[in-house]
Amino acid sequence: MDKDRIKGTAEQVKGSIKEAVGKVTGNDRLQVEGKADKLAGKTQEQVGKAKDAVRDAVKK
Repeated sequence: MDKDRIKGTAEQVKGSIKEAVGKVTGNDRLQVEGKADKLAGKTQEQVGKAKDAVRDAVKK
């Protein structure tokens, strides 16, 4: 498993927490930051998946 997949998942979790805290506190900026972190995490996770796919294809 590529490290980008792990980092991406962690970033998504961080974003979810920020977004939830922002909703509870009424902090719109924190909500937006959380959504951005989640999107960045999803992107990073997809990069990791692509690297894994390439690595698997080369091994065969």
